[in-house]
This record gives sequence, C-alpha cells and structure tokens, in this order.
Amino acid sequence: MMPDQEGKRIFVVGSINMDVVSKVDRFPQPGETVSGLGTSFFPGGKGANQAAAAAKAGAACSMIGAVGSDPFGDALVHSLEDSGVGVQSVLTKEGTSGLAVITVSADGENHIVLSEGANGMLTADDAAAETDWGGVYAVLLQNEIPWETSKAVIRSASEAGVRVWLNPAPAREVPAELLPLLDTLIVNETEASAVSGIQVAHIGSAEAAASELLSRGAGRVVVTLGEQGCLCAESSGDRCAVPAYKVEAADTTAAGDTFIGAFAAACAQGSESREALRFAAAAAAIAVTRHGAQSSIPSKDEIEAFMAGELAGE
Repeated sequence: MMPDQEGKRIFVVGSINMDVVSKVDRFPQPGETVSGLGTSFFPGGKGANQAAAAAKAGAACSMIGAVGSDPFGDALVHSLEDSGVGVQSVLTKEGTSGLAVITVSADGENHIVLSEGANGMLTADDAAAETDWGGVYAVLLQNEIPWETSKAVIRSASEAGVRVWLNPAPAREVPAELLPLLDTLIVNETEASAVSGIQVAHIGSAEAAASELLSRGAGRVVVTLGEQGCLCAESSGDRCAVPAYKVEAADTTAAGDTFIGAFAAACAQGSESREALRFAAAAAAIAVTRHGAQSSIPSKDEIEAFMAGELAGE
C-alpha cells in the first residue's frame, strides 16, 4: 500500500546513547592528564537527538532503535518519551546501552568517543518488523547503527515512496547506488568532504560538493558550516544559503542533530527549504547555548520566540 505523501509523521531509525560529559579547561595532549571540572550524564545518540528535536519542533515522530538491559536503558527511553517521541519500537537488547564519552572544553568544542553497545545489535529484521510506512513523511537515518540495517531501511522506504533523509555521521562514503534513493542528504564540512571527495571549508566549496552529490543522484543536499551558516542545493536547480545566528556557545554537543530534527519537522509541517533552514538554524543556535544533548534541544515555541527576537542576547 502506497503511503499518504502528505503524511506528517517522521520515523527516525538510529542510535540511542547515554552521554557521559566531562568539562575541562582544555583538551589533553596525547599522554597528558588534565583535571575535569565536573561530569554529567545526558541522554543522547544521533538518532535519539534528531528524534527529540523533531518532536520538540512540533512533528509527530517515532523512534526505531535499541537500548541495553543495563540501568541506562530505561532512562534513555524515558528521555525520548519526555520529548514527545513515540518509543513503541525501541527494543531492549541483552547487554549495555550505547555510550558516548564526551569532553567539552571551555570554548564549547567537544571530543567524543563512542561505544555502540545495543545500537550495534539493531538488525535489518528488527527494523523491518517495526516499520509501517503508511502516512510517513520521511525517515531519518545516520551512521551509528549497522550499515546493513540502514541500507535495508533506505531501500524499503524508497520502494514505499517515503522520503529518505540521510545524515552520514560519523562520516563515511555513501555507495553510488544509494544516492539516487535519497530525498535529502544532510552533511557538515567533514561529512561533505568524505562523501563528495571535495574538500569543504566555506560556502563556495560547499556548493561545489553539493553540486557533485546532486550529479550522482541525491535529490537535495544540505551542507552545514557552523558559524558560516548552511547551504541547500536541490536537483531542481534551486539554491539558497542561510547565515548562522550569532550566539555565545556553551556546548556544541547535538547542535547538528538539533538542526536536522528541526529542519525535518519544519519541512513536514509545510515549510519551504529556506524557511525551514532558518527555523533549523535558530534551533541549533539555542542548543549551543545550553549543556547536554537532548536537554539542550529547544521547543517550537522557544525557536519561534528566538526568531522573533524575544530571546536575543540570552
């Protein structure tokens, strides 16, 4: 049965992690020990973050993923529920949940070490059993679950006429045969460079990389450039660039995921690309002023107020 293309639901198939975040004045050099300024535990994972961002931005969103049988599992599921994400398809696997050890420096940059845990046990059969494409607007995927599982979801969704959005993070090459199945490819500078083969450092090189990926079959390419803003290029020939909002960053963890989830939510609710990009940029700007992953993601009301100038300077 062909799904309703006007459906507003978003599926996220991806990772669910507990982030163990330690603050430091500066990152250590190899072999060096530095004193931490405090450690906190935050629910995260690229998939879960994007799902939480989409739900908080007003979209109906469900998560397909896996947590472990350890004490973190329940906390991770409850965090998604608190964000408004449907968790009926979050599975429990015997063993540990995904774990990210994150070090955040005084200037808000981060280093991340990821242990996949239960995320690595999410199979293509698991995803297929939990997926009903009826009325789904788009499915969002990343690279923190097995690639074979992601490939199966991409093919299944594409065959069903559902938009496929891929954020290939951590960065890896996307097979040529899959690019034509992607409605939207969202990448930062590092990911754009890895996928396109073109070194990306600014808007000009981002446009060159986007053009290359469009020529290989992607329907739309969005390149995020941090403080330089973002670029959107579509197979129709449309191009637009949106500047970043100026804020003082406290923690950049989950900023990219917040952007992606908010962008997907805005598109699902009928926004055109430029309007959706501005909304997503505002969501990411708010997120970097806060600590943590899902805990930093703003609501739709907060995003709209920020865009209206009511949160300027906070």
